[in-house]
Amino acid sequence: MAKNLVIVESPAKAKTLKKYLGKDFEILASYGHVRDLVPKEGAVDTEHNFVMKYQIIEKNAKHVEAICAQLKQSKALYLATDPDREGEAISWHLHELVKEKKAIKDQPVHRVVFHEITKSAVQAAIQMPRTLSLDLVNAQQARRALDYLVGFNLSPLLWKKIRRGLSAGRVQSPALRMIVEREEDIEKFKSQEYWTVEADLKVKKQEFSAKLVEYHGKKLEQFSISQETEAKAIELELQTIAKGKLKVEKITKTQRKRNPTAPFTTSTLQQEASRKLGFSTQRTMRVAQQLYEGIDVGEGAAGLITYMRTDSVHLANEAVAEIRELIAERYGSEALPKEAKVYKTKSKNAQEAHEAIRPTMVRQIPDAIKSALSPDQYKLYNLIWKRTVASQMIHATIDSVAVDLSCGAENRFRANGSTISSPGFMQVYLEGVDDAKAHQQEEEGERILPVMKEGDLIDLLAIHADQHFTEPPPRYSEASLVKALEEHGIGRPSTYASIISTLLHRAYVILESRRFKPTDVGRIVNKFLKQYFYQYVDYDFTAKLEDELDAVSRGEKQWIPLMSEFWKPFIQLIHQTEETVKRSDVTHEALEEKCPKCEKPLSIRLGKRGRFIGCTGYPDCDYTRSLEEDRESSLQPQIVEGRRCPKCEGELVIKQGRYGKFIGCHQYPKCKYIESLDKPEDTSVTCPECHKGTLVKRKSRYGTFFYSCNQYPDCKYAVNNPPLSEACPKCHWPILTNKVTKRRGSEKACPQKTCGYTEPYPEIGNTGTE
Repeated sequence: MAKNLVIVESPAKAKTLKKYLGKDFEILASYGHVRDLVPKEGAVDTEHNFVMKYQIIEKNAKHVEAICAQLKQSKALYLATDPDREGEAISWHLHELVKEKKAIKDQPVHRVVFHEITKSAVQAAIQMPRTLSLDLVNAQQARRALDYLVGFNLSPLLWKKIRRGLSAGRVQSPALRMIVEREEDIEKFKSQEYWTVEADLKVKKQEFSAKLVEYHGKKLEQFSISQETEAKAIELELQTIAKGKLKVEKITKTQRKRNPTAPFTTSTLQQEASRKLGFSTQRTMRVAQQLYEGIDVGEGAAGLITYMRTDSVHLANEAVAEIRELIAERYGSEALPKEAKVYKTKSKNAQEAHEAIRPTMVRQIPDAIKSALSPDQYKLYNLIWKRTVASQMIHATIDSVAVDLSCGAENRFRANGSTISSPGFMQVYLEGVDDAKAHQQEEEGERILPVMKEGDLIDLLAIHADQHFTEPPPRYSEASLVKALEEHGIGRPSTYASIISTLLHRAYVILESRRFKPTDVGRIVNKFLKQYFYQYVDYDFTAKLEDELDAVSRGEKQWIPLMSEFWKPFIQLIHQTEETVKRSDVTHEALEEKCPKCEKPLSIRLGKRGRFIGCTGYPDCDYTRSLEEDRESSLQPQIVEGRRCPKCEGELVIKQGRYGKFIGCHQYPKCKYIESLDKPEDTSVTCPECHKGTLVKRKSRYGTFFYSCNQYPDCKYAVNNPPLSEACPKCHWPILTNKVTKRRGSEKACPQKTCGYTEPYPEIGNTGTE
């Protein structure tokens, strides 16, 4: 008997659907896209309404043949690809191919969409099919045509004007601009010195600190104290005035509410998975796809989360009701607000998906199904489950207190603290934060202060002045880059991961300590695009184009006029740049300096190994030098007063290297003595190898910490974990280390690889992410 044929994108999804649809349905997978533009010039005919020439993707040709063979003996075709415009386009391409191959006659063709792969959702979708949406298809075709035309015309220009093998993309180029401009901001940044004065205080057995906020009746700002001499004078004066006590003048108590954050969209999921789990955007989307398509947790394969490409924060009414029931059962009725929380979606288009990312069945508690999931699947599902449940819980109530303490008549210190009066949603989930917010929270400090009352005299342990320097803006992490792309309206949820992977693959950026740093080639490409194609890397222009593509998907705008508006000025600019711009205009940057060999001007140039300084008289003059060396030599060395080089008695100076500032000998390269600018923290644990030095905490070039002997280079002993002055009871090595892992927590461990001794070490607190 003829069956109904259902087409999905992946075999994992096909396996899950078979369980729900029964024997009357045959489910096959297309294995993703089935057609793409022919990979040569003319694939988009710009002279005839942008007609696009497609061909079957070779690796999926056999799957298309299997679909055609099955369709010939089927009574109906159900196209069940993903519920976004890319999925709509895949369904349309499949439909076009089966018509072209005459595999379909008079069988009805249905488009079915479900945002979660559960029995009820799948069966409901089959009962309520619709026709293919040409608006969504045209929006996807326009996007693909734009990407093709930009890449196929800009890339050859980059080959001619910069270097062979380069390429440019419509959406990746503005993202590259963001990364390069952030790096330029960092390089231009001039650090400013400032000082703070703090008091260490004690009430009974509890110690706390307070910061000087008013001196001689004048409110202190960040740069009010900018010199060490001034700071030390204030420290000494206040120490004398205090005579070991500060007086509590005023206690201010306030109460504030903190509301839960909305359930996940694609963007916020990628950001949180990066912050809390250390996942890349690609890893996050790959694992989310697995959770969406279906995993067997005991009763056959089932989708564990709703569709993971979405701009919406809306939750279905049935899901909200189920979540509220669970909250009342697990956390008590007091954790439940009177009315369900409703979150508003910011995006006009909401990526054609109608819900946020949530568990399909919230009663599938992460720990209950952990054994059926891979470690990555469990971590991501746990994150999604907690965020979803917390989004429907009551606000947290936080009590804040500010204590003003006087030191004489016109000098005032302030201590801030807070306690969580009612945890509300925070007992389940707390959102991660980026650099700026993290620093702000660290400064504010949610700490508990001891009980005090106005008029109390508080024991003063010490007053100390501390030196600080302003820091440049941080480089983008994956989380902060995705956030910035979303804020500027560049790309859409399905494109963030590909934007990042493309920039890395093209070697326009590198990841250094999980932060994006532009390469020399990336800088030159960005310079070229900004100088000659500024409109096309402009954030507002890119965002406006994305909005227009969304308008096409909603049927509010036609795609061919949109293509014409883009194409005509773009191709004119391509021809103009090709004719008028020389390669040297792009790859050379003039310097106001003459060559020491031939007196001709020097310039910064791009070579095979990156940028360097070379003579414009090349090849007649071959003078070159490193750009890094030039940067270092351009800095005026600062002499370290009162110290001499321990190797050669030469002057010690503060230098700038690729990993920051350090102290080095003025006689370099004759003497290569160097040391860290920051004095390493001494653990006072005797080195177990040389028995002379002690182990000190040092920072590696990758931003991680290790502990090594202070007699280096005479002794090169080092360990990765904090050392403990205890002998190993198993092998009798003189020290143990404090090793902390997510799986085993804190434990004492022998650093000798051949030993393997460990025991629990409960003194160190919880290191979890929440």
